[in-house]
Amino acid sequence: MSPINKILKTTSIFIFMMAVTFSTVKAQNWMFGVTGAGNLNYLTGTTQRLDNSYFVPTAFHKGTGVKPFGGLLLEYNPGKIFGGMLNVGFDGRGAKFDDVIAPCNCPATLKTNLSYISIEPSLRINAGKSNFYFFVGPRVAFNLDKEYKYTQLKQENRTGDFSAINKTIFSGQAGAGYDYLISSAESKTAVILSPFISFHPYFGQDPRTIESMSLTTVRAGVSLKFGKARTSPALPDNNMAAVPNREVMFSVRAPKVIAQKRQVSETLPLLNYVFFDQGSTEIPTRYISLNAAQAGSFKEEQLEKEETENMNGRSARQINVYHNILNIIGDRLRSNPSSNISLSGASSNGPAEGKIFAENIKQYLVTNYGIEESRITTKGRTKPLVPSEQIGASKELTLLRAGDRRVDIVSASPELLLEVGGDMMKPIQISATQTDPLDSYVIFNADGAEEIFKTWSVAVTDNKGMVQNYGPYTRNQESVSGKTILGNNPSGDYKVVMTGITNNGETVKKESAVSLTRQDDLIEKGFRYSILFDFDKTKTIASYENFLKNTVAPLITDGSSVTIHGHTDIVGSEDYNYTLSRNRAMETQRLLNNALKSSGKNNVKFETIGYGENLNNAPFDNNLTEERFYNRTVIIDINPGK
Repeated sequence: MSPINKILKTTSIFIFMMAVTFSTVKAQNWMFGVTGAGNLNYLTGTTQRLDNSYFVPTAFHKGTGVKPFGGLLLEYNPGKIFGGMLNVGFDGRGAKFDDVIAPCNCPATLKTNLSYISIEPSLRINAGKSNFYFFVGPRVAFNLDKEYKYTQLKQENRTGDFSAINKTIFSGQAGAGYDYLISSAESKTAVILSPFISFHPYFGQDPRTIESMSLTTVRAGVSLKFGKARTSPALPDNNMAAVPNREVMFSVRAPKVIAQKRQVSETLPLLNYVFFDQGSTEIPTRYISLNAAQAGSFKEEQLEKEETENMNGRSARQINVYHNILNIIGDRLRSNPSSNISLSGASSNGPAEGKIFAENIKQYLVTNYGIEESRITTKGRTKPLVPSEQIGASKELTLLRAGDRRVDIVSASPELLLEVGGDMMKPIQISATQTDPLDSYVIFNADGAEEIFKTWSVAVTDNKGMVQNYGPYTRNQESVSGKTILGNNPSGDYKVVMTGITNNGETVKKESAVSLTRQDDLIEKGFRYSILFDFDKTKTIASYENFLKNTVAPLITDGSSVTIHGHTDIVGSEDYNYTLSRNRAMETQRLLNNALKSSGKNNVKFETIGYGENLNNAPFDNNLTEERFYNRTVIIDINPGK
C-alpha cells in the first residue's frame, strides 16, 4: 500500500471513530469546516549529514521559518464543558537554518521543506458561559516532503532529500480559541469564525532518526465552521421575552411564639489577628490596654459575665471581647507557663514595619503580664500568612489591604489555639441575652423569584385593615422581624399578599396567612456557635466537620429548632456575597443533619438562610477591619424544644 493510501485510510478511520462515538447526539452539536493557519517553526539541535552520501563541512544548529497549515475540521460541542475536535490537513514544518561559515571562509545556507499530513484529535474544554475554549490532544503526522536545499558560496548548490526521516510522528499540542457567531440569529445554519493559537512542543517531533534535529511549532490561525443553529424558545408576537413556564411558589413560615428576649450560652470564636491602622505602628486604642496592676488581676473569665446596661449597639458585648484579645493572650500565657507564641507582623511597607507591629505586642505582654521574652518570637513580612488581597485583584483594594496590615498570633499550644477550623484562638464562653432573636423572624419564601421577577414585595394586613409593606426584594427568600410586624399587639392574624413584577412587566399576586403571638416573659436557655472564614473561602467548613459533629450536634435535642444564618463582609458584589453566605449556611446544615441522623435524632427543625452583606442582619458593622472579618461567619442558634 502506498504512503498516500495509508494516510487516507488512517484519516477515514479517525473520522469514522469520531462519528460513531457521538452518533447519538443532536445534529446541532456538530460543526464542520476548514482551518487555515501559519506554523512558526523553530529548529534546534545539530544537522550536518544531509543524506547517505553528503556531509556539509560545518554543522547547522538553529533555524526558523513560517509554513502553512490547511485542513478539514470536524467538531462536536454540546455547549457544556467538554467537547471534541478533529483537524486533518497539510502541515508545513519547513524552516531556514541560521547561516554558517564554511572552512573556505564562505557563507553556507540550508533550507528544509519538511511537510506532513497531520491528524489532530483534541479534547475541547469550554470556559464557562464565555465563547473562549481550550483544547489539548495528540498529533499523528505522516511525512510528505523531506527536501533540503544547501548553498555554499563558491560551491555548487545541492538539492535532495534528507535521509533517515521518521515517516510517522507521534506528538502533542495544546491551545486556545474563541468562537464568533457571524451568521444572523434567525439563520438555520450557524456560521462561526474561530481564531486560535496552539503550541506543539518538541516532544516526539524529531524529524530524523539520526543526529539531533528538533522541531517546535507555534500555530496561529482561524477556523470557519458550519453547523445547525441551536434552537431558541419562540417569542410571542409582541417580541417580548416569554415568561418562563415555571411558577413562583409563595409561602410564609413563622415561629409559634415571638420571643422578645432569649438567654443564650454563646461560644465566641476568636481570630488570632491584631489589626493596625494605616500610618501608625502603635497598637490601636480600640484594643483594650491594661496597666501592670490591672493586668495582674485580669482573668478572661471576667468577660464571660452578662453584659452591663452601658453595652448598647449591635453586638457590643462580642466586640468588647474581641478588643480584649491581647489581655486574653496575656492571661493564657501566664496561666500556661509551658506555652509559647510567635507573632508574625505584616505590612505592605515591608517586613521591617511588620516586625515593629509584632515587637509592640510582645512588649505589652512582657511589660504588663510579666511573660518571659524567650517565650515570644517575632518576625516581619510583607504579606500575612493568609492574605486577603490576591494577585491580580483590582477592586476594593483599600479594604483588602487594611485586612492584611496585622499581626498573626501563632502557637502550637492547645491551651491557646482552637483545635478545629485552623489557627484561631480557643473560644470564650459568654452568657448573653439576644433581643429580637432571628428564630422569631417571619420568613417569606418566593421560590423562583430570582428567575422570573424583577422585584417583589409583601403587604401584611391585620384584621383591622392596617397594612404594613415590606420590600422591594429580589431574592427567593427574605425575612422580617415578628416583633416588628406585631408592634405593641400581643398577637395577631394577618393576610399576606406577595406582589411580583415579572421580567415582562406583568404583575403576579400570591396570598398566604400567618398568626403571630408575642411572649414577653419567655426567656429560654439556648446555645449559639459561630464559625469563621478567611476572605472568599467556603472550603474551611470541612475543617469544622468534627467540631460540628462532636461539639455542636450533641447539644441539639429532639424537638429543637436550629437557626443557621450565613453572613459576609461588604467586600465583593452583593449577589456574589449572598450566594457565598447561603452556600456556607447550607453546607453547615448538611453536616449537622448528617450528625443528627447518625445519632438517631430526626425531630429537629432547621431554618437556614444566607444574608450576604445585608447590613440590617449583619452581626457587626463594617467600619472596622475586625468587624468585617468577624462578619465572615455562619452562626448556629440552638433553641431547645419544650
